[in-house]
Amino acid sequence: MVSKKMEPLLQNNSAIRMMFEEGNRLAAKYGRENVFDFSLGNPSVPSPACVNQAIRDVLDEEDSLFVHGYMSNAGYEDVREAVAESLNRRYGTNFGVGNVLMTVGAASGLNVILKTILDPEDEVIVFAPYFVEYGSYVRNYDGKLVVIAPDTETFQPNLEEFEKAITPRTKAVIINTPNNPTGVIYSADTLRALAAILEKKQQEYGGSIVLISDEPYRELCYDGAVVPFVTKFYRNTVICYSYSKSLSLPGERIGYLVIPDEMDDSRQVFQAATISNRVLGCVNAPSLMQRVIKRCVDAEVDVAAYDRNRNLLYNGLLECGFSCIKPEGAFYLFVKSPAEDEKEFCEVCKQYNVLVVPGSSFACPGYVRIAYCVSYEQIERSLPAFRKIAAHYHLG
Repeated sequence: MVSKKMEPLLQNNSAIRMMFEEGNRLAAKYGRENVFDFSLGNPSVPSPACVNQAIRDVLDEEDSLFVHGYMSNAGYEDVREAVAESLNRRYGTNFGVGNVLMTVGAASGLNVILKTILDPEDEVIVFAPYFVEYGSYVRNYDGKLVVIAPDTETFQPNLEEFEKAITPRTKAVIINTPNNPTGVIYSADTLRALAAILEKKQQEYGGSIVLISDEPYRELCYDGAVVPFVTKFYRNTVICYSYSKSLSLPGERIGYLVIPDEMDDSRQVFQAATISNRVLGCVNAPSLMQRVIKRCVDAEVDVAAYDRNRNLLYNGLLECGFSCIKPEGAFYLFVKSPAEDEKEFCEVCKQYNVLVVPGSSFACPGYVRIAYCVSYEQIERSLPAFRKIAAHYHLG
């Protein structure tokens, strides 16, 4: 009964489910306070107080038939205008209501733009390590994922291999900055060089290549780091954004796409994306949360709490003898496995009640991802376990 397309997804989902069940099994045996689950990127910092207040205010102050009713498939115009104005204030852009399409989170936004632009066998390039579900999203529309090997020195995109990988079938490139799983921010120099390659290849092949910038971690950056706004570097850019991390709202599924006027055929692309939003079954972003976003468009979570976690875990792991690039954003550490097979290392970690994700899940074997979006106290309690793991491998 199950389609051939779904069979590999079922297998992958079982592996993720096994990790979840393993955490529950260990918690039942040793007590949840003695199990150190760093596997999931679920925000641990509460939403800003204004979000809960805005939900109450919307329900108390706005007409219920309006709040719970139908709207344009692109979203409420006043909400889209508020998002555009916020971006203009912060990044010196010139967006308007006709450039912003509200979406059911980032995953929906990515599917909307890919459905809008992809024909069967079109190629979409990604840079390893990358969020594993990009491959599923591309295959949803019979596209082909092309993976660029990682530069494990800097984890900036490997542009030399990238240029060689572009073909006449290349329709899009997906970047994710700050990056999941490394926490690296793609620099302005990197983006300029990437844009120059894309412009050259567009001229060479006589077609448009869309750069899709997936940015759910844009506001989570540290030590004064700045996340360059990608539309400033390349005109055929689409921004895909989610409030899941910036407002700690992963369960509310609210985000947006930005399709700039400078993009080739921008009006047609925007109209097609609006239709894609409808026919995918999302129809439109959640009405109540759109009204809330209008009131909280510039709000942010307490990034300092994640920064404390980052420094404690990063410094603690270095003291144990582990090797890791220091993340500039997001809430992950990407740690070099002391074992050649990082899945073996994950199994050893489980023996000490530590759960981490193998880098092969992000097309970058030999590393593990550790999500530090947990309580500060959990990280403190976990450090003795990491010291035991380091001793197991004779590190330090």
